[in-house]
Amino acid sequence: MNHSEYTLAGRNAVIEALRAKKPMDKIFILDGCQDGPIRTIVREAKKTDALIKFVDKERLDQLTNEHHQGVVAMVAAYEYSSIDDMFQKAEERGEDPFFILLDGIEDPHNLGAIIRTANQAGAHGVIIPKHRAVGLTPTVAKTSAGAINYTPVAKVTNIAKTMEELKERGMWFVCADMDGEVMYQQNLTGSIGLIIGNEGAGVSQNVKKKCDYTASIPMKGEIDSLNASVATGVLAYEIVRQRLAK
Repeated sequence: MNHSEYTLAGRNAVIEALRAKKPMDKIFILDGCQDGPIRTIVREAKKTDALIKFVDKERLDQLTNEHHQGVVAMVAAYEYSSIDDMFQKAEERGEDPFFILLDGIEDPHNLGAIIRTANQAGAHGVIIPKHRAVGLTPTVAKTSAGAINYTPVAKVTNIAKTMEELKERGMWFVCADMDGEVMYQQNLTGSIGLIIGNEGAGVSQNVKKKCDYTASIPMKGEIDSLNASVATGVLAYEIVRQRLAK
């Protein structure tokens, strides 16, 4: 997939894409520009999940070789799903919901690999945040090895708030954390959300305090952590193991 296929430049192109409800991850607008078409873009963008960023001309020039007229949009490679779609998927399978929530994954290769693991582990969907995280880019789609076609991915404004809403629907949460109890000693059955944190900072404090449990993966080597997508796989398959053992 070519990156330029998913970059839109120019006011009319972006306005028409917004009105056609094309999924967008980010819209970059020239800082200080407030004429009619730009105000229209901002108004339409606020009706979507797109992140609006005001940047200088140099940044816009870096994003595209086209004449951008002060606006560049990054169109998602795939449509986003809703959390209701994930609950429906679980209901259709007759299974307790199993979601993977990502607290700030920034590497598209990690996100693609996690979507692939989610599919194989039987998770009903992946939830990602709108801010400070990678969206459904072409690299994510390619790395998922086709799993993106079968595993719903939802984008939310606030992971912690979403967790509160999901708790009201009977879900409980376990987050990956080195200081947690060893995962083999925990009951990871039932309606569960697995929280995986940022590649460097881990799970944020605001999200961690919403978790019901923290789970650690036994480490036997000289380094103290696993790649985020590998950690997801290890914990997801412990959830699978416990479900099979019921």
